[in-house]
Amino acid sequence: MNPLQLHEGAIKMPGQQTSLKKLITSPELAFLMEAHDGISARIAAEAGFKAIWASSLAISAALGVRDNNEASWTQVLEIAEFMNDAAGVPILLDGDTGYGNFNNVRRLIQKLGKRGIAGVCIEDKIFPKTNSFIRGEKQPLADIDEFCGKIKAAKDSQQHADFVVVARVEAFIAGWGLHEALKRAEAYRNAGADAILVHSKKSSPIEIEAFMREWAGRHPIVIVPTRFYTTPADKFREMGISAVIWANHLLRAAVAAMQSVAGRVFRDESVIGVEDRISPIAEIFRLQGDDELREAEKKYLPAADKNINSLILAASRGEELGELTADIPKTLLKVGGRSILASQIDDMNREGIKNITVVRGYAREKISLPGISTIDNEEHASTRELYSLFLARGAFGENTLVTYGDLIFRRHILSDLLNDDGDIVIMADAEYEENEIYHEFVATEEPYSKKLFQRTVGLKDIGPDIEKERRNGEFIGIFRVNARGAMTVISALETLCGRENFKEMRMKDLFMEIIKRSPVRVMFTKGSWVDINTMIDLQRAGDIS
Repeated sequence: MNPLQLHEGAIKMPGQQTSLKKLITSPELAFLMEAHDGISARIAAEAGFKAIWASSLAISAALGVRDNNEASWTQVLEIAEFMNDAAGVPILLDGDTGYGNFNNVRRLIQKLGKRGIAGVCIEDKIFPKTNSFIRGEKQPLADIDEFCGKIKAAKDSQQHADFVVVARVEAFIAGWGLHEALKRAEAYRNAGADAILVHSKKSSPIEIEAFMREWAGRHPIVIVPTRFYTTPADKFREMGISAVIWANHLLRAAVAAMQSVAGRVFRDESVIGVEDRISPIAEIFRLQGDDELREAEKKYLPAADKNINSLILAASRGEELGELTADIPKTLLKVGGRSILASQIDDMNREGIKNITVVRGYAREKISLPGISTIDNEEHASTRELYSLFLARGAFGENTLVTYGDLIFRRHILSDLLNDDGDIVIMADAEYEENEIYHEFVATEEPYSKKLFQRTVGLKDIGPDIEKERRNGEFIGIFRVNARGAMTVISALETLCGRENFKEMRMKDLFMEIIKRSPVRVMFTKGSWVDINTMIDLQRAGDIS
């Protein structure tokens, strides 16, 4: 399961709770590994553990405080939620004494259920508790009836039938002996506990063996063999143990490794000596779910991680503008205090497009803006925009935006194109004008209507000679292709370049060649752009920029 699908644990809460219940009640011996944060939980799950022990000792230590309820229960709850999100396997929370009386336990269980935690273990000591391995024999135990009330409160408060409540018996730890351990375990079973955790700090399982002989399999038993760690797992199976918790080993492993590395780096005043002993940074990113985030960004962010690049076809002078373009290409004419080219680049940058290639031609030395790549069309005077695109065909990428260099447009046009997932999508204006200027009209599979807002339709025909009754809009000089679309465009360009009149061809010739082999989609806009061809166009562009 992906570690960073946030709240998926909550969605699958009943499944995880049922999994933990089955694990603990199964005749097969189960193993739970300690974890204390999201990354350790992920590591434990990847190692193969089917459930995780959210250890209060380990969580407290990771926070730099003692295992004496110095970390608040809400802090522990928050960490458990991060662990649950990261692991994808059930979490059994070490809930200490329940953080108070029966009422605190009720609230704890309700909060655990909302966060998708599969179960909790509470122990029969007095709040605030002290770790069992620190003067355990001097620690007072809770009254049996009072603790049974906590168990009943927990079971009455659970939100799913399979939520697991484990009652932890500390009689051996406190030095009260077998009789007391059995009496308490039986009382807790009758109070509704789903399993009993019998704790011992002996270096052998002698107390556990004695308990299991008397217990006679009447209810699932969980153990924590921190001190009797040399006992083989088969011995636990022979005794009839249901689950074993390795309660603090990831924390201890991390502490040992950090102490070693910190000491070495301090002594050496360098990290050279430890680099081959520690995880590469890429492994940290993997455990954090970086791959999932990259996929999500591709799905949800229009430009952030789609490797979008842009081609701006800006080779022409713009002779129709006379003296205004005597010394500069048309793309450098200023609108609202900025050149047309700078306006386009700024809008592209805001959409996350940083890889921009400009095809230069006339007065090409004047186009030297920072942060762009350039390709020169040496034959700009005798060729058209299609030839410039052909020269730049090597700059197509995973997602490529192509624009004419003499356009002023509102940025939503780029955003709309980038949000569409079609292979080849061209932008057309449904409110085209009729005049003597060259137009590339489009005929589409359906006419523009409000229902087509931010949707696309198939291109049927494109060019200046489309009959008026068939026109649905005008191609504005902007289109986008993905990787598959780019391959189609390049293939069509290479087919067309073999024709005698290729250098005189227009963009409409490219799209007509493409639709012979692959669909072209049309997205409509209404206004919001100007193609700069006259002084009037320059004036109109000022209203848009």
